[in-house]
Amino acid sequence: MYVIAHLSDPHLDGSEEARSRLRKITSYVRESSVDVVLVSGDLADHGLPAEYDELAGELSFDVPVLVLPGNHDVSTPLRAGLDSFVTSDGDAHPVHQVHEVGAARFVLVDTTVPGADHGLLSAESLAWLDGVLREPFDGPVFVAMHHPPLDLYHPVMDQWKLEDREPLAEVLTGKPITAILTGHVHNAIVTHFAGHPVLGAPGIRSTVPLPFEPTTDSVVDPQAHPGLAFHAYTAGEPLQTIYRYPR
Repeated sequence: MYVIAHLSDPHLDGSEEARSRLRKITSYVRESSVDVVLVSGDLADHGLPAEYDELAGELSFDVPVLVLPGNHDVSTPLRAGLDSFVTSDGDAHPVHQVHEVGAARFVLVDTTVPGADHGLLSAESLAWLDGVLREPFDGPVFVAMHHPPLDLYHPVMDQWKLEDREPLAEVLTGKPITAILTGHVHNAIVTHFAGHPVLGAPGIRSTVPLPFEPTTDSVVDPQAHPGLAFHAYTAGEPLQTIYRYPR
């Protein structure tokens, strides 16, 4: 069995609140048996160098750690502060990466738009993704991106969604992808896109209540317990995803 610990949206900002919520999750992961840790964006809350320095100190594990940017992140300080985690050509935007960790390949796609909150993939990024997914690989392939390719039907969050998804669907259709792993919406999400499972991790810093849930006075609920996803892969069997909310 190959196990991914999937974390998302810690939004570290130097505060004890953000730090303690992340530590609830990282402590739980360290007591678990996993093969890799993936953090799918919004690593920092303001994209400041000090926030990435703080995160680098919190992501100490005995297994490889993969990180990718979200809309709150800024490429240049992210690369500098997390240089031991990021392997990507260039020195700015976008931060696309490919990692082979044990039996699996991870294609980390930067869906962010500098200075904006919505997601978008340029023609160049789509061409890069298409080329990577055409490369032969004997094992599970996971595509990870911050913005999920879906509408949340939330009046605020859908202003910040992944736009122009049809070209992405064309690239992903028919490719040997085990699952698409996402963050951004601060909710555990299970759906499909272009014939592939889409599995979103809960938010660490907060949860976003949805329109059909009890109303709140804020877009986010910072009191909800932080969560994570475990994705368990066994060759020849369906992928299993388990969500946990450590107390």
